Amino acid sequence: MRLIKGLLAGVTAVAVLATPVWAENMIRWGGKRDIYSLDPYSYGDSYTIAFLNHVYEGLVRYNDKLEIEPALATEWEVVSDAVWRFKLREGVKFHDGAEFTADDVLASLRRVSHETSPLRGNLPAYKSATKIDDHTVEIELTGPYPLLLNDLTNIHIFDEGWLTANNSELPTDVSAQVEGFATFNTNGTGPFRLESRVPDSKTVLLKNDGWWDTPLHNLDRIEFTPVTSAATRVAALLSGEIDFTEEAPVQDVARLSAAPGVTVLERTDLRTLMVGFNRRDQLADGRDNPFNDLRVRQAFELAIDKDLLQKRVMRGKSRNAGTVVSPEIPGYDAALDEFPAADAARANALLAEAGHEGLPFTLICTTDAYVSEEDICNAMVSMLTRAGFKPTLDIGPTAVQTPKRSSGKADVYLIAWANEPMLDSYSILVQMMQSKTGTAGVFNWGGWSYPELDTLIVQASTEMDRDKRLALQTQALKMVKDDMIMLPLHQQPIAWAMSDKVESVVQLADNKVRHWMTRMK
Repeated sequence: MRLIKGLLAGVTAVAVLATPVWAENMIRWGGKRDIYSLDPYSYGDSYTIAFLNHVYEGLVRYNDKLEIEPALATEWEVVSDAVWRFKLREGVKFHDGAEFTADDVLASLRRVSHETSPLRGNLPAYKSATKIDDHTVEIELTGPYPLLLNDLTNIHIFDEGWLTANNSELPTDVSAQVEGFATFNTNGTGPFRLESRVPDSKTVLLKNDGWWDTPLHNLDRIEFTPVTSAATRVAALLSGEIDFTEEAPVQDVARLSAAPGVTVLERTDLRTLMVGFNRRDQLADGRDNPFNDLRVRQAFELAIDKDLLQKRVMRGKSRNAGTVVSPEIPGYDAALDEFPAADAARANALLAEAGHEGLPFTLICTTDAYVSEEDICNAMVSMLTRAGFKPTLDIGPTAVQTPKRSSGKADVYLIAWANEPMLDSYSILVQMMQSKTGTAGVFNWGGWSYPELDTLIVQASTEMDRDKRLALQTQALKMVKDDMIMLPLHQQPIAWAMSDKVESVVQLADNKVRHWMTRMK
Protein backbone atom coordinates (compact mmCIF):
# COMPACT_ATOMS: atom_id res chain seq x y z
CA MET A 1 0.00 0.00 0.00
CA ARG A 2 2.85 2.42 0.85
CA LEU A 3 4.46 1.66 -2.51
CA ILE A 4 1.18 2.34 -4.35
CA LYS A 5 0.76 5.62 -2.50
CA GLY A 6 4.29 6.63 -3.51
CA LEU A 7 3.51 5.88 -7.16
CA LEU A 8 0.33 7.94 -6.96
CA ALA A 9 2.16 10.98 -5.51
CA GLY A 10 3.18 12.27 -8.93
CA VAL A 11 -0.40 11.94 -10.22
CA THR A 12 -1.68 13.88 -7.20
CA ALA A 13 0.84 16.68 -7.79
CA VAL A 14 -0.29 17.03 -11.42
CA ALA A 15 -3.91 17.26 -10.30
CA VAL A 16 -3.07 20.01 -7.82
CA LEU A 17 -1.23 21.97 -10.51
CA ALA A 18 -4.23 21.78 -12.77
CA THR A 19 -6.61 23.15 -10.14
CA PRO A 20 -6.54 26.90 -9.39
CA VAL A 21 -6.11 27.70 -5.72
CA TRP A 22 -7.61 30.93 -4.38
CA ALA A 23 -5.79 31.72 -1.16
CA GLU A 24 -7.44 33.90 1.41
CA ASN A 25 -4.11 34.53 3.13
CA MET A 26 -1.12 34.46 0.80
CA ILE A 27 2.39 35.77 1.39
CA ARG A 28 4.55 36.66 -1.58
CA TRP A 29 8.13 36.04 -0.50
CA GLY A 30 10.89 37.71 -2.49
CA GLY A 31 13.95 35.63 -1.67
CA LYS A 32 17.56 36.75 -2.04
CA ARG A 33 18.17 33.75 -4.31
CA ASP A 34 16.62 30.46 -5.27
CA ILE A 35 17.02 27.29 -3.27
CA TYR A 36 19.35 24.71 -4.80
CA SER A 37 17.02 21.73 -4.74
CA LEU A 38 13.89 20.29 -3.17
CA ASP A 39 16.06 17.49 -1.76
CA PRO A 40 17.22 18.65 1.68
CA TYR A 41 20.14 16.20 1.59
CA SER A 42 21.54 17.56 -1.68
CA TYR A 43 23.80 20.29 -0.30
CA GLY A 44 24.75 21.66 3.12
CA ASP A 45 23.21 25.04 2.44
CA SER A 46 21.40 26.64 5.38
CA TYR A 47 19.16 28.73 3.14
CA THR A 48 17.87 25.73 1.20
CA ILE A 49 17.42 23.62 4.32
CA ALA A 50 15.58 26.46 6.08
CA PHE A 51 13.15 26.77 3.18
CA LEU A 52 12.55 23.01 3.17
CA ASN A 53 11.70 23.13 6.89
CA HIS A 54 8.31 24.33 5.64
CA VAL A 55 7.81 20.99 3.88
CA TYR A 56 9.86 18.42 5.78
CA GLU A 57 10.42 17.83 9.49
CA GLY A 58 12.95 16.19 11.77
CA LEU A 59 12.58 14.10 14.87
CA VAL A 60 13.19 17.26 16.91
CA ARG A 61 13.15 20.98 16.09
CA TYR A 62 14.07 24.41 17.45
CA ASN A 63 11.28 26.51 18.92
CA ASP A 64 10.99 30.30 18.87
CA LYS A 65 13.66 30.55 21.58
CA LEU A 66 16.07 28.28 19.66
CA GLU A 67 15.49 25.55 22.24
CA ILE A 68 15.15 21.93 21.17
CA GLU A 69 11.66 20.47 21.43
CA PRO A 70 9.84 17.34 20.18
CA ALA A 71 8.69 17.14 16.56
CA LEU A 72 8.27 13.75 14.85
CA ALA A 73 9.68 12.17 18.02
CA THR A 74 7.77 12.79 21.24
CA GLU A 75 10.41 11.62 23.73
CA TRP A 76 13.89 10.10 23.90
CA GLU A 77 16.33 8.55 26.32
CA VAL A 78 19.99 7.57 26.39
CA VAL A 79 19.92 3.78 26.72
CA SER A 80 23.70 3.36 26.91
CA ASP A 81 26.84 5.34 26.09
CA ALA A 82 26.27 4.86 22.37
CA VAL A 83 22.53 4.19 22.00
CA TRP A 84 19.60 6.63 22.05
CA ARG A 85 15.95 5.48 21.92
CA PHE A 86 13.25 7.65 20.32
CA LYS A 87 9.49 7.25 20.63
CA LEU A 88 7.82 8.44 17.43
CA ARG A 89 4.70 10.54 17.15
CA GLU A 90 1.67 8.47 16.17
CA GLY A 91 -1.02 9.55 13.72
CA VAL A 92 1.31 11.63 11.54
CA LYS A 93 0.76 11.44 7.78
CA PHE A 94 2.93 12.43 4.85
CA HIS A 95 1.51 14.81 2.28
CA ASP A 96 0.48 11.88 0.07
CA GLY A 97 -1.44 10.26 2.94
CA ALA A 98 1.09 7.59 3.90
CA GLU A 99 1.46 6.85 7.62
CA PHE A 100 4.68 7.93 9.34
CA THR A 101 6.47 4.99 10.98
CA ALA A 102 9.87 3.80 12.12
CA ASP A 103 10.62 2.49 8.62
CA ASP A 104 10.65 6.08 7.35
CA VAL A 105 13.19 7.11 9.97
CA LEU A 106 15.49 4.22 9.11
CA ALA A 107 15.28 4.91 5.37
CA SER A 108 16.00 8.61 5.92
CA LEU A 109 18.99 7.95 8.16
CA ARG A 110 20.42 5.47 5.66
CA ARG A 111 20.02 8.05 2.92
CA VAL A 112 21.53 11.03 4.72
CA SER A 113 24.47 9.00 6.09
CA HIS A 114 25.28 7.34 2.78
CA GLU A 115 28.86 7.83 1.61
CA THR A 116 27.61 9.95 -1.32
CA SER A 117 25.50 12.24 0.87
CA PRO A 118 26.62 15.88 1.00
CA LEU A 119 24.95 16.11 4.44
CA ARG A 120 26.65 13.10 6.04
CA GLY A 121 28.81 15.54 8.03
CA ASN A 122 25.66 16.72 9.81
CA LEU A 123 25.55 13.35 11.61
CA PRO A 124 29.23 12.91 12.50
CA ALA A 125 28.72 10.25 15.20
CA TYR A 126 25.99 8.22 13.49
CA LYS A 127 26.59 4.47 13.11
CA SER A 128 23.24 2.74 12.53
CA ALA A 129 19.55 2.67 13.42
CA THR A 130 17.26 -0.16 14.48
CA LYS A 131 13.48 -0.49 14.45
CA ILE A 132 12.13 -1.63 17.82
CA ASP A 133 8.48 -1.37 16.76
CA ASP A 134 6.46 0.78 14.37
CA HIS A 135 6.88 3.85 16.59
CA THR A 136 10.20 3.24 18.34
CA VAL A 137 13.71 3.44 16.92
CA GLU A 138 17.16 3.19 18.44
CA ILE A 139 20.07 5.15 17.03
CA GLU A 140 23.53 3.73 17.63
CA LEU A 141 26.47 6.12 17.63
CA THR A 142 30.18 5.55 17.35
CA GLY A 143 30.48 6.24 21.07
CA PRO A 144 29.38 8.80 23.67
CA TYR A 145 28.22 11.90 21.85
CA PRO A 146 26.48 14.90 23.47
CA LEU A 147 25.05 16.70 20.43
CA LEU A 148 22.82 14.17 18.71
CA LEU A 149 19.62 16.17 19.29
CA ASN A 150 21.23 19.29 17.85
CA ASP A 151 22.22 17.30 14.76
CA LEU A 152 18.76 15.82 14.30
CA THR A 153 16.98 19.18 14.13
CA ASN A 154 17.58 19.41 10.38
CA ILE A 155 17.74 15.77 9.38
CA HIS A 156 14.47 15.68 7.48
CA ILE A 157 12.38 12.54 7.40
CA PHE A 158 11.25 11.06 4.07
CA ASP A 159 8.56 8.49 3.35
CA GLU A 160 10.28 5.15 2.67
CA GLY A 161 7.61 4.03 0.20
CA TRP A 162 7.87 7.29 -1.74
CA LEU A 163 11.67 7.00 -1.94
CA THR A 164 11.46 3.42 -3.14
CA ALA A 165 8.70 4.05 -5.67
CA ASN A 166 10.65 6.91 -7.20
CA ASN A 167 14.10 5.28 -7.17
CA SER A 168 15.32 7.89 -4.71
CA GLU A 169 16.85 5.81 -1.92
CA LEU A 170 20.22 7.47 -2.56
CA PRO A 171 20.83 11.20 -2.02
CA THR A 172 21.31 13.69 -4.80
CA ASP A 173 24.26 16.09 -4.86
CA VAL A 174 24.12 19.67 -6.10
CA SER A 175 27.90 20.07 -6.24
CA ALA A 176 28.35 16.91 -8.31
CA GLN A 177 25.29 17.75 -10.45
CA VAL A 178 23.59 14.51 -9.42
CA GLU A 179 19.82 14.95 -9.68
CA GLY A 180 16.85 12.69 -9.06
CA PHE A 181 13.11 12.63 -8.40
CA ALA A 182 13.59 14.28 -4.99
CA THR A 183 15.34 17.22 -6.67
CA PHE A 184 12.03 18.35 -8.17
CA ASN A 185 9.35 16.73 -5.98
CA THR A 186 8.54 16.52 -2.27
CA ASN A 187 6.57 14.42 0.18
CA GLY A 188 7.04 15.58 3.75
CA THR A 189 5.02 15.82 6.94
CA GLY A 190 5.50 19.56 7.45
CA PRO A 191 3.08 22.52 7.69
CA PHE A 192 3.14 23.19 3.93
CA ARG A 193 3.09 21.00 0.83
CA LEU A 194 4.46 21.67 -2.62
CA GLU A 195 2.07 22.89 -5.28
CA SER A 196 4.55 23.73 -8.01
CA ARG A 197 8.14 24.69 -8.68
CA VAL A 198 9.91 26.34 -11.60
CA PRO A 199 13.61 26.69 -10.69
CA ASP A 200 14.87 30.28 -10.69
CA SER A 201 11.29 31.50 -11.18
CA LYS A 202 8.73 30.51 -8.53
CA THR A 203 8.03 27.84 -5.92
CA VAL A 204 4.52 27.65 -4.49
CA LEU A 205 3.59 26.00 -1.20
CA LEU A 206 0.08 25.34 0.11
CA LYS A 207 -1.09 24.88 3.68
CA ASN A 208 -1.04 21.26 4.81
CA ASP A 209 -4.53 20.83 6.27
CA GLY A 210 -3.50 17.48 7.72
CA TRP A 211 -0.49 18.73 9.69
CA TRP A 212 -0.22 17.01 13.07
CA ASP A 213 0.63 20.23 14.93
CA THR A 214 -1.60 23.20 15.78
CA PRO A 215 -0.67 25.97 13.32
CA LEU A 216 0.49 29.32 14.65
CA HIS A 217 0.29 30.77 11.14
CA ASN A 218 -2.82 31.74 9.20
CA LEU A 219 -1.34 31.26 5.73
CA ASP A 220 -3.04 29.36 2.93
CA ARG A 221 -0.33 29.88 0.33
CA ILE A 222 3.33 30.87 0.06
CA GLU A 223 4.68 32.13 -3.26
CA PHE A 224 8.46 32.16 -3.16
CA THR A 225 10.16 34.07 -5.97
CA PRO A 226 13.95 34.49 -6.07
CA VAL A 227 14.86 38.13 -6.70
CA THR A 228 18.65 38.21 -6.86
CA SER A 229 18.92 41.92 -7.65
CA ALA A 230 18.87 43.96 -4.44
CA ALA A 231 17.45 46.99 -6.24
CA THR A 232 14.70 44.90 -7.77
CA ARG A 233 13.77 43.41 -4.37
CA VAL A 234 13.43 46.89 -2.89
CA ALA A 235 11.36 48.13 -5.83
CA ALA A 236 9.12 45.04 -5.66
CA LEU A 237 8.43 45.58 -1.97
CA LEU A 238 7.71 49.29 -2.38
CA SER A 239 5.38 48.65 -5.33
CA GLY A 240 3.50 45.87 -3.55
CA GLU A 241 4.67 43.05 -5.87
CA ILE A 242 6.07 41.15 -2.89
CA ASP A 243 5.03 41.19 0.76
CA PHE A 244 8.25 40.03 2.42
CA THR A 245 11.97 39.66 1.92
CA GLU A 246 14.52 38.20 4.30
CA GLU A 247 17.32 40.30 2.82
CA ALA A 248 16.75 44.01 2.68
CA PRO A 249 19.99 45.51 1.31
CA VAL A 250 21.98 47.33 3.98
CA GLN A 251 22.22 50.40 1.79
CA ASP A 252 18.43 50.62 1.56
CA VAL A 253 17.42 49.95 5.18
CA ALA A 254 16.98 53.63 6.04
CA ARG A 255 14.92 54.25 2.91
CA LEU A 256 12.68 51.24 3.57
CA SER A 257 12.24 52.16 7.23
CA ALA A 258 10.97 55.57 6.19
CA ALA A 259 8.62 54.26 3.51
CA PRO A 260 4.89 54.22 4.35
CA GLY A 261 3.45 50.73 4.77
CA VAL A 262 6.84 49.04 5.22
CA THR A 263 8.33 47.57 8.39
CA VAL A 264 12.01 46.61 8.78
CA LEU A 265 13.31 44.19 11.43
CA GLU A 266 17.05 44.24 12.16
CA ARG A 267 19.51 42.27 14.27
CA THR A 268 22.94 40.59 13.97
CA ASP A 269 23.23 37.12 12.45
CA LEU A 270 24.94 34.08 13.94
CA ARG A 271 26.73 33.70 10.62
CA THR A 272 30.42 34.67 10.51
CA LEU A 273 31.89 35.60 7.14
CA MET A 274 35.44 34.29 6.72
CA VAL A 275 38.33 34.07 4.30
CA GLY A 276 39.54 30.57 3.50
CA PHE A 277 42.99 29.73 2.13
CA ASN A 278 44.10 26.86 -0.07
CA ARG A 279 46.55 24.88 2.05
CA ARG A 280 47.56 22.10 -0.32
CA ASP A 281 51.20 21.72 -1.31
CA GLN A 282 50.49 23.25 -4.69
CA LEU A 283 47.88 25.66 -6.03
CA ALA A 284 45.69 24.68 -8.95
CA ASP A 285 48.08 26.35 -11.41
CA GLY A 286 51.00 24.18 -10.20
CA ARG A 287 52.80 26.79 -8.10
CA ASP A 288 54.16 25.91 -4.69
CA ASN A 289 51.50 27.19 -2.31
CA PRO A 290 52.55 30.49 -0.67
CA PHE A 291 49.52 30.43 1.68
CA ASN A 292 51.12 27.62 3.67
CA ASP A 293 53.45 30.31 5.07
CA LEU A 294 51.84 31.82 8.18
CA ARG A 295 53.46 35.17 7.39
CA VAL A 296 51.49 35.37 4.14
CA ARG A 297 48.23 34.72 5.96
CA GLN A 298 49.16 37.29 8.60
CA ALA A 299 49.93 39.80 5.84
CA PHE A 300 46.50 39.09 4.38
CA GLU A 301 44.84 39.92 7.70
CA LEU A 302 46.81 43.13 8.11
CA ALA A 303 45.80 44.17 4.60
CA ILE A 304 42.08 43.98 5.37
CA ASP A 305 40.65 47.02 7.13
CA LYS A 306 37.66 45.48 8.93
CA ASP A 307 36.63 48.79 10.44
CA LEU A 308 36.45 50.38 7.00
CA LEU A 309 34.45 47.45 5.62
CA GLN A 310 32.08 47.71 8.56
CA LYS A 311 31.63 51.46 8.17
CA ARG A 312 31.53 51.91 4.40
CA VAL A 313 30.37 48.62 2.88
CA MET A 314 28.16 47.28 5.68
CA ARG A 315 26.81 50.74 6.66
CA GLY A 316 27.65 50.06 10.29
CA LYS A 317 25.28 47.06 10.43
CA SER A 318 27.79 44.19 10.75
CA ARG A 319 29.83 43.15 13.80
CA ASN A 320 33.59 42.82 13.33
CA ALA A 321 34.97 39.41 14.33
CA GLY A 322 38.31 38.17 15.62
CA THR A 323 37.21 34.57 16.04
CA VAL A 324 35.26 32.24 13.78
CA VAL A 325 32.12 31.90 15.95
CA SER A 326 29.69 34.54 17.14
CA PRO A 327 29.22 35.40 20.84
CA GLU A 328 25.95 33.44 21.01
CA ILE A 329 27.60 30.15 20.04
CA PRO A 330 28.75 27.86 22.91
CA GLY A 331 32.54 27.67 22.94
CA TYR A 332 32.97 31.36 22.09
CA ASP A 333 35.69 33.14 24.11
CA ALA A 334 35.81 36.94 24.17
CA ALA A 335 39.58 36.77 24.63
CA LEU A 336 39.86 35.35 21.12
CA ASP A 337 37.59 38.00 19.61
CA GLU A 338 40.37 40.50 19.00
CA PHE A 339 42.15 41.42 15.78
CA PRO A 340 45.02 43.73 14.76
CA ALA A 341 44.44 47.10 13.18
CA ALA A 342 44.92 47.22 9.44
CA ASP A 343 48.51 48.02 8.45
CA ALA A 344 49.29 47.88 4.73
CA ALA A 345 52.97 48.73 5.27
CA ARG A 346 53.44 45.92 7.79
CA ALA A 347 51.60 43.53 5.46
CA ASN A 348 53.93 44.45 2.62
CA ALA A 349 56.95 43.91 4.86
CA LEU A 350 55.70 40.45 5.90
CA LEU A 351 55.21 39.50 2.26
CA ALA A 352 58.75 40.62 1.49
CA GLU A 353 60.09 38.71 4.48
CA ALA A 354 58.34 35.58 3.20
CA GLY A 355 59.70 36.12 -0.30
CA HIS A 356 56.29 36.72 -1.86
CA GLU A 357 56.19 40.40 -2.79
CA GLY A 358 53.55 41.10 -5.44
CA LEU A 359 51.89 37.74 -4.78
CA PRO A 360 49.35 36.93 -7.53
CA PHE A 361 46.29 34.89 -6.60
CA THR A 362 42.60 34.53 -7.40
CA LEU A 363 39.88 35.43 -4.89
CA ILE A 364 36.69 33.40 -5.38
CA CYS A 365 33.49 35.21 -4.39
CA THR A 366 29.79 34.79 -5.07
CA THR A 367 27.10 37.23 -6.07
CA ASP A 368 24.20 35.71 -4.19
CA ALA A 369 25.28 33.96 -0.97
CA TYR A 370 26.26 36.60 1.59
CA VAL A 371 25.21 40.13 2.50
CA SER A 372 26.92 42.71 0.25
CA GLU A 373 29.50 40.12 -0.77
CA GLU A 374 30.25 41.66 -4.15
CA ASP A 375 31.02 45.03 -2.54
CA ILE A 376 33.08 43.32 0.18
CA CYS A 377 35.18 41.46 -2.37
CA ASN A 378 35.79 44.53 -4.51
CA ALA A 379 36.87 46.48 -1.43
CA MET A 380 39.16 43.65 -0.34
CA VAL A 381 40.83 43.56 -3.75
CA SER A 382 41.72 47.26 -3.39
CA MET A 383 43.02 46.78 0.16
CA LEU A 384 45.11 43.74 -0.78
CA THR A 385 46.56 45.51 -3.80
CA ARG A 386 47.73 48.40 -1.61
CA ALA A 387 49.38 45.89 0.71
CA GLY A 388 51.51 44.27 -1.99
CA PHE A 389 49.29 41.43 -3.20
CA LYS A 390 48.13 41.06 -6.80
CA PRO A 391 44.59 39.68 -6.47
CA THR A 392 42.30 38.75 -9.35
CA LEU A 393 38.61 38.69 -8.49
CA ASP A 394 36.58 35.74 -9.77
CA ILE A 395 32.94 36.39 -8.90
CA GLY A 396 29.77 34.62 -9.99
CA PRO A 397 26.66 32.75 -8.82
CA THR A 398 27.06 30.30 -5.96
CA ALA A 399 26.15 27.36 -8.19
CA VAL A 400 29.13 28.20 -10.39
CA GLN A 401 31.60 29.10 -7.66
CA THR A 402 30.95 26.29 -5.17
CA PRO A 403 32.56 23.54 -7.30
CA LYS A 404 35.73 25.65 -7.54
CA ARG A 405 35.87 25.99 -3.77
CA SER A 406 34.88 22.46 -2.80
CA SER A 407 37.24 20.84 -5.33
CA GLY A 408 40.29 22.67 -3.96
CA LYS A 409 40.83 24.79 -7.08
CA ALA A 410 40.35 28.12 -5.29
CA ASP A 411 43.45 30.02 -4.07
CA VAL A 412 41.45 32.12 -1.61
CA TYR A 413 37.68 32.17 -1.09
CA LEU A 414 34.92 33.55 1.10
CA ILE A 415 32.67 31.29 3.14
CA ALA A 416 30.28 31.94 6.03
CA TRP A 417 29.27 29.62 8.86
CA ALA A 418 26.40 29.95 11.34
CA ASN A 419 26.96 26.61 13.13
CA GLU A 420 23.54 25.45 12.06
CA PRO A 421 21.71 23.29 12.78
CA MET A 422 23.89 22.38 15.75
CA LEU A 423 24.16 25.90 17.23
CA ASP A 424 27.42 24.86 18.90
CA SER A 425 31.08 25.53 18.02
CA TYR A 426 31.62 21.81 17.52
CA SER A 427 29.81 22.31 14.20
CA ILE A 428 32.48 24.48 12.58
CA LEU A 429 35.28 22.50 14.22
CA VAL A 430 34.22 19.10 12.94
CA GLN A 431 32.95 20.20 9.53
CA MET A 432 35.46 22.86 8.56
CA MET A 433 38.56 22.64 10.76
CA GLN A 434 39.12 18.90 11.23
CA SER A 435 41.12 16.97 8.65
CA LYS A 436 38.95 15.59 5.88
CA THR A 437 38.16 11.98 6.74
CA GLY A 438 34.86 10.11 6.92
CA THR A 439 32.13 12.49 8.06
CA ALA A 440 34.66 15.08 9.32
CA GLY A 441 36.04 17.96 7.29
CA VAL A 442 33.23 18.03 4.72
CA PHE A 443 33.78 21.79 4.33
CA ASN A 444 37.54 21.68 4.80
CA TRP A 445 37.88 23.05 1.29
CA GLY A 446 41.42 24.31 1.88
CA GLY A 447 42.78 20.80 2.51
CA TRP A 448 44.60 21.60 5.80
CA SER A 449 45.44 19.03 8.45
CA TYR A 450 46.45 19.71 12.06
CA PRO A 451 46.77 16.45 14.06
CA GLU A 452 46.78 18.24 17.43
CA LEU A 453 43.63 20.11 16.49
CA ASP A 454 42.00 16.88 15.31
CA THR A 455 42.74 15.30 18.68
CA LEU A 456 41.01 18.12 20.56
CA ILE A 457 37.95 17.96 18.32
CA VAL A 458 37.65 14.19 18.70
CA GLN A 459 37.97 14.51 22.49
CA ALA A 460 35.19 17.12 22.52
CA SER A 461 32.95 14.85 20.46
CA THR A 462 32.72 12.23 23.24
CA GLU A 463 32.83 14.48 26.32
CA MET A 464 29.40 14.37 27.95
CA ASP A 465 30.25 17.00 30.59
CA ARG A 466 29.21 20.27 28.90
CA ASP A 467 31.75 22.53 30.64
CA LYS A 468 34.65 20.21 29.87
CA ARG A 469 33.49 19.83 26.28
CA LEU A 470 33.25 23.56 25.70
CA ALA A 471 36.69 24.09 27.26
CA LEU A 472 38.14 21.66 24.71
CA GLN A 473 36.35 23.44 21.89
CA THR A 474 37.56 26.86 23.04
CA GLN A 475 41.10 25.49 23.10
CA ALA A 476 40.60 24.27 19.54
CA LEU A 477 39.25 27.68 18.47
CA LYS A 478 42.42 29.25 19.88
CA MET A 479 44.52 26.98 17.66
CA VAL A 480 42.38 28.02 14.69
CA LYS A 481 43.06 31.66 15.51
CA ASP A 482 46.77 31.32 16.33
CA ASP A 483 47.54 29.56 13.05
CA MET A 484 44.96 31.59 11.13
CA ILE A 485 43.38 28.56 9.53
CA MET A 486 40.49 30.85 8.60
CA LEU A 487 40.38 34.64 8.71
CA PRO A 488 37.10 35.87 10.26
CA LEU A 489 35.72 39.17 8.95
CA HIS A 490 32.36 39.85 10.61
CA GLN A 491 28.97 38.61 11.66
CA GLN A 492 26.46 39.55 9.01
CA PRO A 493 23.54 41.90 9.66
CA ILE A 494 19.98 40.68 9.35
CA ALA A 495 17.41 43.02 7.84
CA TRP A 496 13.94 41.73 6.99
CA ALA A 497 11.37 43.98 5.35
CA MET A 498 7.64 43.45 4.94
CA SER A 499 4.53 45.24 3.78
CA ASP A 500 1.69 46.22 6.06
CA LYS A 501 -0.22 43.14 4.86
CA VAL A 502 1.99 41.12 7.21
CA GLU A 503 0.83 41.15 10.82
CA SER A 504 3.84 39.37 12.37
CA VAL A 505 6.89 37.24 11.64
CA VAL A 506 9.36 35.56 13.99
CA GLN A 507 12.96 36.71 13.43
CA LEU A 508 15.65 34.80 15.32
CA ALA A 509 19.44 35.05 15.35
CA ASP A 510 19.79 32.09 12.97
CA ASN A 511 18.16 34.22 10.21
CA LYS A 512 15.85 31.41 9.15
CA VAL A 513 12.42 32.27 7.81
CA ARG A 514 9.71 30.38 9.68
CA HIS A 515 6.48 31.14 7.88
CA TRP A 516 4.70 28.47 9.90
CA MET A 517 4.80 31.19 12.57
CA THR A 518 3.79 34.07 10.25
CA ARG A 519 0.41 35.78 10.35
CA MET A 520 -1.17 38.01 7.73
CA LYS A 521 -3.65 40.78 8.53
